[in-house]
Amino acid sequence: MKRPRSDEHADYYSMYIDRVPHDRPLVDVLREAPATLEALLSSLPTEREHFAYETGKWTLREVLGHVIDAERLFSYRVLHLARGDTAELPGMDQDEWAAASNSGERSVADLLDEFRGLRAANAALFASFDEETLSRRGTASGFEFTVRALIHIIAGHELHHRDVLRERYVGTPDAT
Repeated sequence: MKRPRSDEHADYYSMYIDRVPHDRPLVDVLREAPATLEALLSSLPTEREHFAYETGKWTLREVLGHVIDAERLFSYRVLHLARGDTAELPGMDQDEWAAASNSGERSVADLLDEFRGLRAANAALFASFDEETLSRRGTASGFEFTVRALIHIIAGHELHHRDVLRERYVGTPDAT
């Protein structure tokens, strides 16, 4: 799958798209993510699951819940556009969604299991798209996107939060 051009998404989303590796098929990047994320968090003590690196920031569990929620939202947008639906899609308030998600009460293992299933289903769907489908356009959150751009955003969003988890949650020595 070729990379989206700048006219296929709002400028803001370049920060996610730019994180996606150029040297591997995108579907492989998507399929490998759950195992890589699980490996990152595998030796984490349970008490660290409740850690937030700063007052007002999400806990590690809430970050994982946000990744799942965002993937569901963006994958719905992908399906909506891929099927040729032209209705404009609304945005989301990530903080409201996080507050209502109950992710902080779920274990990391449970969240990772959900992410694994969601990502596998999405990767299978995305692998079925041809170039015409990937090029379809639609509007979400007031911006025009292509299917291709949304799939790259999904991959890059998880990569962004994986880096945040590594740098601010897992790699913080006094994070208990």
